[in-house]
Formats: sequence, structure tokens, C-alpha cells
Amino acid sequence: MMAVAAVLSVFQVLPVAQADGEGEQVYVIPVESTVERGMAAFLNRTTSEAVENGADHVIFEIDTPGGRVDAANEIAQILQDLDVPNTAFITSQALSAGSYIALNTDQIYMKPQATMGASGVINSDGTAADKKAQSAWISAMVAAAESTGRDPIYARAMADESVDLPEYGAGEGAYLTLGPSDAVEVGYAEGIVEDRTELLSKLNLTDATVVEKEPTAAENLARFLTNPVVIPILLSVASLGLVVELYSPGFGIPGTMGLLSLVLFFYGHIVAGLAGYEAIILLVLGIGLIVAEFFLPGGIAGIAGIVAVVASLMLSSADMGHMAMSIGIALLVTIVVSVILFKTMGLERGFFRHIILTDSTSSEKGYVSQTNRLELIGLEGTTLTPLRPSGTAEFDDERLDVVSEGGFIGVSERVKVVKTEGTRIVVRQMKKNDEEEVQ
Repeated sequence: MMAVAAVLSVFQVLPVAQADGEGEQVYVIPVESTVERGMAAFLNRTTSEAVENGADHVIFEIDTPGGRVDAANEIAQILQDLDVPNTAFITSQALSAGSYIALNTDQIYMKPQATMGASGVINSDGTAADKKAQSAWISAMVAAAESTGRDPIYARAMADESVDLPEYGAGEGAYLTLGPSDAVEVGYAEGIVEDRTELLSKLNLTDATVVEKEPTAAENLARFLTNPVVIPILLSVASLGLVVELYSPGFGIPGTMGLLSLVLFFYGHIVAGLAGYEAIILLVLGIGLIVAEFFLPGGIAGIAGIVAVVASLMLSSADMGHMAMSIGIALLVTIVVSVILFKTMGLERGFFRHIILTDSTSSEKGYVSQTNRLELIGLEGTTLTPLRPSGTAEFDDERLDVVSEGGFIGVSERVKVVKTEGTRIVVRQMKKNDEEEVQ
């Protein structure tokens, strides 16, 4: 009995082994598709929620081909300010801005087929960015690697094609892209795992409570609407719809499409945190001034309205250059469509019919501007004044203002009406033999 008691006492002294991560909370946040400002807004919300709810670890599951530099910089700042231990889990690809995001996490794990790198910065039209932008991006990549204790040469090679690393398939003139094995070898990845379950095991979080976060419907819509490709399409549809509506009777489908496109544009940018109420106020003011231009002279209201609308769009953009290009595309579409509609329909349809006078006073409609006295032709009379060439003559006791055919005619001369053109009565002096025949 004493032996049994001794064994039991040993078990009482030894602590009970706790399962890996039991009682801890892990947030899993996806970083997928194009990197843009909508993604930054989503990550800001979810990481803030993780901190507020006392999360013990945050896993970012990355699968992105890259995206906007400004959005990547904003996301990097969010990750750098995150006090919770965090891990990037590259499930497929973390290219361009995606690799920069991954480098700003505490540690990186990759699936066997995953890749990271190829981070050269390019413009929205696919051309290489200017040297200033490239230098800033390379410095950011290097700083991200150094901040987490990684060798910066590989981050530089991902963004600078002049770095020569042929042993990793990135000779001079090519950007570095690392597979899982190479990433582990150079210290850019802590390990290779098949799935999230294995990752949690590596992180000693097997029995932790996993909270999976997904973008809300509003955030998904905002991410789509703030996509650099979608923005010029929205602005073009908005301008096109409003122009076509001017040629349509009443308010119909084109106008509805135009207004809906504007609403969607500003909705996406407000949700993404790009647009504020000042942009909306400017937009409403601008549209009001443009409408007022149809009723006010001078053109000042219209010009001020256009300036206000453009300013509201610029205030809603994180990239002035891209927004200027989008506005230019929309303007070009508007001009082309306006010319086509003007040539095919004129200004006699739709809204223009209310502000442009199209009625005419023609004789077919019963309008007569002056009486053309054709009954006077052939009448003979006597001049009461000299005709030089205009003067007065009497015809059957009626005094009329007349003109000669061009020559001088004296007083009391016999004349004959040869033509009438409205109020203009043309007479010709009669010859002596004509007068004798009359007598």
C-alpha cells in the first residue's frame, strides 16, 4: 500500500500535459486575388477584430498575383503594427505585392507547389515604372526582409532584375522567384506544409480554436469596384448613360445605368476608405451646376460643375495618375457617342426638345410674314413724287410706295406695276404710245 501511495504522490506532483494550443485562439485571414485598397480595408478590419478578441495567433493564407503598390504599402503597415504573432501561409502564389506582404509577417510557410517573388514594379499599362518608383519599391522590399531578420539580397533580387542569382534561376535581367525548397534554403520560409492542419501542428496550435474570417458581401463588392480595370469602365458607363439619356424621352434605362455606375463607384471607394463625404458633396454640387447650365447663360455654371465632378473623382482616388487616365477614357467615350448621336438624331429629341426652339413659322402652317399683293400687277397709275428710284404713285385712288426698275421717273408720269415682292412694288414708266392706246 505504501508503494501505491508513493506512485500516486508522484502523479500529483507532475503537471498534467496540456494539448498543443488548447484554449488559444487562431484567426485565419485570406489574402487572395488582386491586392487593392479594398483588401487593405478588409485586413484592417479583421486584424483589429483579432486584437480586440484576444487572438493568440493570426495566419494569413496568401494566394495573390500582386496588385497595387499603394495598397501593399498600407497592408504592410497594418502587419507591422500588429502585436499578435502572425504567419504567412502561401497556398499557391505570393507574387509582386504578395511577396512584399508575406515578407512583413513574422514567419512564412509554403505549400509544396507554392511560389513567391517576381516583384518588379510596373505601371497600370504594363510598362516599367520610372526609376524613382522602382528605387522606392526595392527599398521597401529590402526593408521588409531586414525587419524580420531575412537576408535582403533575395528580396532585392525579387524586385531588381540587375541582381545576378543564377543558382536560383534568376540571372541578370530576370526577377527572382523562389519555390518552397529554395525559400527554406535561403531562410525566407520556415517550412513546407501540405495544409492548414499540418501548419497548425508546426505552430503548436493543433487544438487551438480556429476563427476563419471572410470578406463581407460589401467588402467583396468594394474590392471589385476599386479594381484598377473596373474604375474606367464604371466612369465610361456613367458618362455614356447620361449622354444617351439626353436624347431619350423621359428618364429611362440609359440614365438609370449612368447614375447606378456613379453610385457604385463612390460606394466602393467609400467602403474601401478612399472617398469621404466631401467627395459626395462635390459630386452633387457639380451635377447640380451642370443641370443649371441648360437654363443659365454664359457657360460659367457648366464649367464649374465639370470642375467639381472631376475634383470629386480625384478626391476618391489613391492614384491620381490612374484616375486621370480613367477620366480621360470616359471623356473620349462621351465625345465619340455625343458626335454620333448628334449626327443621327440632331437636337430635336429627349431633353433638348424642352430647351431648344424647333417650331418654324412657315406658310404651310398658315404663318404669313407679309402680304404679297399680286393683284396690283398690271395696274397703271401716276407718280405723285419723283422716283429716285423710290417714291409714291397713285393707282385707282390708292397711294402706294413704289420703286422704279432702276431709272429716274419724274412727277405725274404714267407708270405700270410689273412686279410685287411683299411690300416692294416695282413699277415701269409707260411709253407715249402706250398712253395713247389707253386714252
